[in-house]
Amino acid sequence: MENRDRARERIASLVEEIRRHQGLYYREAQPEISDRVYDTLFDELVDLEKRYPELALPDSPTRRIGSDLDNEFPEIPHPVPMLSLDKVYTAEELEEWVAKLLRDAGGRLSFVVEEKVDGSTIVLHYEDGLLVRAVTRGDGFVGNDITENVRTIRDIPLRLKARVSSVFRGEIYIEKHVFEMLNAETGNVYANPRNFAAGNLRRKRSSEVALIPLRAWVYEGLAGEPGLGEHILVLNRFAELGFRVGEDIGFFSNAVYAPPYDSLFSTHRWERGGLGDLRAFIQKRIEGRGKLPYEIDGYVVKVNEYTERERLGSTAHHPRWAMAYKFEAPQAVSVIQDIEVQVGRTGRITPVARIEPVWISGSTVSNVTLHNQDYIFSLDAAKGDRVAVSKRGDVIPAVEDVLEKNTEGNRAYVFPENCPVCHAELVRDGAHHFCLNMQCPARVFGRIAFFAARGQMDIENLGSETIKTLLDLGIIRDVPDLYTFDPNQLLDCEGFGNKKVALIREGIEKSKSRPYVVVLAALGLDEVGPRVAELLIEGGYDSIDRLIEDARKEDTELFTHIPGIGPKTAQRIIDQLNDPFIINMITRLRKAGLHFAEEKTVREELPQVFEGQVWCVTGSFQHFKPREHAMEEVKRRGGRATASVTGNTTHLLVGENPGSKLGKAKEFGARIVHEEEFLKLIGREA
Repeated sequence: MENRDRARERIASLVEEIRRHQGLYYREAQPEISDRVYDTLFDELVDLEKRYPELALPDSPTRRIGSDLDNEFPEIPHPVPMLSLDKVYTAEELEEWVAKLLRDAGGRLSFVVEEKVDGSTIVLHYEDGLLVRAVTRGDGFVGNDITENVRTIRDIPLRLKARVSSVFRGEIYIEKHVFEMLNAETGNVYANPRNFAAGNLRRKRSSEVALIPLRAWVYEGLAGEPGLGEHILVLNRFAELGFRVGEDIGFFSNAVYAPPYDSLFSTHRWERGGLGDLRAFIQKRIEGRGKLPYEIDGYVVKVNEYTERERLGSTAHHPRWAMAYKFEAPQAVSVIQDIEVQVGRTGRITPVARIEPVWISGSTVSNVTLHNQDYIFSLDAAKGDRVAVSKRGDVIPAVEDVLEKNTEGNRAYVFPENCPVCHAELVRDGAHHFCLNMQCPARVFGRIAFFAARGQMDIENLGSETIKTLLDLGIIRDVPDLYTFDPNQLLDCEGFGNKKVALIREGIEKSKSRPYVVVLAALGLDEVGPRVAELLIEGGYDSIDRLIEDARKEDTELFTHIPGIGPKTAQRIIDQLNDPFIINMITRLRKAGLHFAEEKTVREELPQVFEGQVWCVTGSFQHFKPREHAMEEVKRRGGRATASVTGNTTHLLVGENPGSKLGKAKEFGARIVHEEEFLKLIGREA
C-alpha cells in the first residue's frame, strides 16, 4: 500500500514537471533541461504507469506529447498525429533494434538513415500543387497556422512541380554561422540555433521573418500523393517535386534483399550498403558533424518499406518503425560550492554557479552560468547540491540536473532584490533581471572595458586591470574620461613605469583614428554591434547626427526598412539615442576628437581573392598589430572573418605562439596559412 501511495505521488509530480518542460520546449522554444534528462523523466513516468496502470492520469503526457499552442496564430488539427521518436544512445542499442525488426520481418527489410536536424518541425499542406497552409507541430494533434511566415522561406516551394494534393512533414532550421552572427547582434537572446529558428517562426509580422535566412527540408509524406511504397523512392519524389531533401542519406539492406536503385544513387549524393555498413556510416558522420553548416542532434533510422511500417504501427508516443540515435552531451558530476550574481555592462544580472572543478570534453570547468531565476527554480538548484554538468553543443558549460540535494537544508537560490554592487532595485524584464543604474560601478567598468577592448576601439596597453586601477583611484569615472585624464597620474602606482605610461598614452591617441563604424559599435549600445553599425551606415546613417535626428522622431519604421534591422533593434536605438546620459557621452567623445561620421573616401578596388572563404586568426604577427588588421584585409577582399574556429572555417591565419585554435582547425581540415604566405596572397611584401 505504501509503495502504491508513493507511486501515486511520484506520477502526479512527474506529470506536472513534464508538462512544464513541454511548454518551455514547444511553446516558448526555451528548454531548460537536456533531451537526455527529459527522456529520463518521461521514461520513468512510462515505467510507473506500466506497473500501476490504474494510477495513470487521463491527461498524462504519455498520451499527449508536448504543446506549443498559443493565441497568436489559429489552431489547425493535423491529418495524422505528429508523434515523437523513440531514442537510443549507443550503437549497440541501435543494432539490437534493427536485428529485432529483421527477425520479425523474415530478413526482407531495408533501412534509410537521415540526419536529425536540430530545428523546428513544420507540417506543409499542398492542394493542386500550391502551398495553402503551414502548421507547427503543436501538441502532436493540433498546431498553429504560421503560413505567412513560412511562405518567406525560399527552400519551401510555393508551387510544386506537379499538381499534388498532400501533406508533408519537414524541418526548419538556421545555419550555424548565420545564427552566431544574428544572435550576437541581438544580444545573444537565444541559447542555440533551434531556439532561434522556432522563436523567429512565431514573429507576428512575416516581413520580419523574411529578413532571417531560414532553411528547410522535407523528410516525410503524411497523406495523399506521393503513393510510393518505399521511403527511399518517396525522398526522391520529394526532390522531383521541388523540395530540398536530406543531402546525406544512407540506404542499407542485406544481401538477400537488396532492391536495385542504381539510378537513384547516381542522381543524389546518397550512399548505400549492406546492413553491416550501417554502424560505420553513422560513426563516420558523427566524427565529422562539426564540419556541418547546421546543427544535428542525432540520426534517424527508418524502415524503408511502407507495408512494414503499417504492420509495425505506432504507440501513443512514437512509431515503431523509426528510431533516433541521439548524441549524448559529455557529462560529469560536481557539487555547487556557491551561487552568485554578476552585473554586465547592459545591467543584465547573470547567476553563476561556482562548482568543484571537473574535466569535461577537453577542459576544466569550474564556473557554470545558471541563466536566470526561472532556470534555477526549474532545477531547484542550491548551494551544496550534487549536479550533472555538461557542455551544451560541446562548448557551453551547463548544469543539466540536480542529482542529489544538499544535506544542509539550503533552498533554491533566490535573486537579491537589489543590485549586489550599487544596491539599486533590480527590475525584471522577461526572463531576466536588470540593474537600471547607469552609474553602477559594475556597469561602468563593463562599459569602459568593452569600449577599450580588442575588436572595439582596441586601446593597446589599456587592459582590464589598468582600467580597474584608474577607477579605484578616481582618475576616470566613465568612457569619455579616457581621453581627458593625464596618464602620468599612474606613475605613482606600483607597476606603472615611464615606458608603460607612454604606451598607454600612445594607445589612447591611436584609437582616435578609428573609423565611425568602429566607434559606433564600441559605444556598447544594446542591439548595436559591429554588424548593425555596418547596416545603419549602409542604410544612409553615415553620421551620428543623422542617427540621433531620426531617433528623436521615435518612428521605428525609419530603421526597420533597412534589411537586417527589426523592430526590437529599432526601438532600442530610439530609446538609447534619446537618453541624456548616452547623448552626453557621445558629445564628450566627439569633443575628444573621435570620428562620428563616415569619411567620404573612394575605396580601393581590390581583387576578391577570398570570396566564399571563412577565416580565423591565432597568434601574434610582425606586420599585423593588432592581428584583427589581418582580418580586415580578408574582408576587403571578399572573405568573412570569425572569432572562433568551427566546421565552417576554411582558413586559419597562424602567427607566433598560436592558441588552441590551431589544433581545432587541423581537426576540421581548415587550411593553415602563415604570415609570409598571407602577405603574398594580399599582394604585399614581407
